[in-house]
Amino acid sequence: MAKDITSSGLRDVEGFEAALQRAADDFKKIDNSKTIKLISNLDADGITSAAIMIRVLERLNLAYSLTILHQLKDEGAKQLSDEDYEHYIFCDLGSGQLRSLNKYFQGKKILILDHHEIQGDPGDNIVHINPHDFGFNGSSDISAAGVCFLFAKSISKENEDLAYLAVIGAIGDVQEKGGFKQLNKLILDIAVKNGKIKIEQGLKLFGLQTRPIHKLLEYSSDLGIPGVTGSESGAVQFLKRLSIEPFAKKGKWRTFNDLSDDEKKRLTAGIVMKRQTAGLANPEDIFTNVYILEDEKPGHFRDAKEFSTLLNSCGRLNNASFGIGACLGDKKQRSKAVASLMDYKKEIINSMNWYKEHSAKEKSDRIVKGSNYIIINAKDNVLSTMIGTIASMISKNNEMENNIFVLSMARNDDNTTKISLRVTGNPEDVDLKSMISELIDRVGGEAGGHQYAAGAIIDTEKEEKFIEEAKALFESMELN
Repeated sequence: MAKDITSSGLRDVEGFEAALQRAADDFKKIDNSKTIKLISNLDADGITSAAIMIRVLERLNLAYSLTILHQLKDEGAKQLSDEDYEHYIFCDLGSGQLRSLNKYFQGKKILILDHHEIQGDPGDNIVHINPHDFGFNGSSDISAAGVCFLFAKSISKENEDLAYLAVIGAIGDVQEKGGFKQLNKLILDIAVKNGKIKIEQGLKLFGLQTRPIHKLLEYSSDLGIPGVTGSESGAVQFLKRLSIEPFAKKGKWRTFNDLSDDEKKRLTAGIVMKRQTAGLANPEDIFTNVYILEDEKPGHFRDAKEFSTLLNSCGRLNNASFGIGACLGDKKQRSKAVASLMDYKKEIINSMNWYKEHSAKEKSDRIVKGSNYIIINAKDNVLSTMIGTIASMISKNNEMENNIFVLSMARNDDNTTKISLRVTGNPEDVDLKSMISELIDRVGGEAGGHQYAAGAIIDTEKEEKFIEEAKALFESMELN
């Protein structure tokens, strides 16, 4: 690892560096006749982790077989161990499932590159690389893709060109909050130094590269424009008043990139004025960092935030291979990934419409509301891979008060139920991972996640018991 990392005074960087280097040196000894089994998670962080490791394996001339998982359950670990491989790599998975890996993978050689909280101790056959062991916070300091990148960099300096994928993974894992810190910042600096990423100041609007301007404004929940946010007609009228035509002459809606510099200035000034007139605090606080991938043309792959959303869409619809292909620059896979994003948007609309319909009812057996919580049991009405996305969207709604727990549930096809937990406002004194673990201790199942985004799997027959235990827990911890 470069001197800039070891000289930056970050926690136990030297220990982390040494562990990575030992793992890399050991890994380089693997015989080229071996095929590596690579297992990763299905979200943006897991997909970019897999893409980084695939590039590393290709450069080492090592064959591989890839499996993408929603969650590594005990039964799944057993099935993987029965496959005829000697070497396994787990990315964005494994640290929370050490007991299962110890039980089933004796005689196998395991490398874990993860950032989730650690549960258990690794066996002698497991090389376990996790930033938590060195004082780093895996929820904010570094993502799994970041761990994979630093491992790749320890293999060879040639792999520094993969830093941008780790940045996309960290963004997908919601670790960019007005900038990066700790190891994420150092990885970003490497991507910038290598000309892969350019940081610009841009409006806090998602979809600057691809969304029509009026839709940018309609969905401006991170910005908040009174009379415009949440209203398509309000957004179109707002643009018209600023003498900005939202419709192009060729019959297409214009994007932000289609605007002239003068139009962009008018739009920016108009947003500030609208917020100021409405009496909003800090009306000029409308800018954020935009991470531009310099090798990409305008479109879905140029803005790292849009790229990460596209990868998440692939994973959530079980099209992770499209996302990995997109990371590796495959044109056909990129086209399929964009198509998957369109399907994902439809699923989100359908899921949110279902939520709004049931939320509006005075009484619903699917949505339970308390003074500091909302519990949503979608059962079979929302894809289990989407339920975390829905919980996140609800928790980020500007109309929601702070310190409200959002618990969402949806059923898998194996008589289990996927659970996701979020909280509005991200209060510092709340650890959702600990909360979900406590509930699982009471009910049974498997838990995982981070401080601000946690999840679990339970048997479907235990849904009602879980809901009752969750209500009791939420009611016992009213937040200020």
